[in-house]
Formats: sequence, C-alpha cells, structure tokens
Amino acid sequence: MRVVLDTNLLLSARLSDKGPPHRIYEAWRRRRFDLLTATVQTEEVRRASRYPTFQGTLNAHLVGTMINTMRGAEVVDPILHATDEPLDSWLLSPAEAGGAGYLATGDGRSGLLGPRRTSSARTLIAAAFWDLVA
Repeated sequence: MRVVLDTNLLLSARLSDKGPPHRIYEAWRRRRFDLLTATVQTEEVRRASRYPTFQGTLNAHLVGTMINTMRGAEVVDPILHATDEPLDSWLLSPAEAGGAGYLATGDGRSGLLGPRRTSSARTLIAAAFWDLVA
C-alpha cells in the first residue's frame, strides 16, 4: 500500500507516543505500507518543528530521526495542484504521480479533505486511516 502522510500528521506523531498519528508513523517504520513524499516535505517538517508553538514540546532529536527515516521513502517532487489550502497542494503530487492509495492527514479542517483531487488517492483523517492499517 502506497501512502502520503501530511506534515501535520508526522509532527503529531512526534509530539505524543499515543494516538493514531504515532501508531501510523510506527506502522510505516515497520514497513506496513510504503511512504511517498516530496523533497519539500522534509524541509517543511524541519521548518515547522522550529515554530515557537513547539518549543519545549517537540523533541528535536525525534524530529531529526524522523527526517533521516523519511529519506528512505520514495520521493516524488511536486506538481502544484489547486486546493483550499494552497500550502498543502504539493502533497497531492506524490499521491498522484506515485500512485498512492491513500493520503492521510492529521488536520480534519485541511483543504485536502474536500472533493477528491487526485486520480488515485483517497484522503482520510488519521483515525480513519489507522483503522485501515491496524
């Protein structure tokens, strides 16, 4: 199963070792599905992890480990798509070009959850995606 995980979900996985984001991240590390990503996502994880909001709550070592682990994922660089959240539009490229079955998001308000925007990927919130992986 080929999957794109949004950055919100990945950071949530490092904020807490409980809940669907963490379980999804661990399932990927145990190779229960193949992760598709874009080069820009690694940079977004690095940049977003440094936001003042995360100071004192997000372990820099865990984020660094995540970024290093993501380097083993299949990288599909973005072709921009229109979404309700323009900053998330690049997530659709690895989903479409890489033939992802799913795009899992940690943000239920994401523009990614609107009408289907890719030819192959079904977009789900983390809890619904975890139900499929579990």
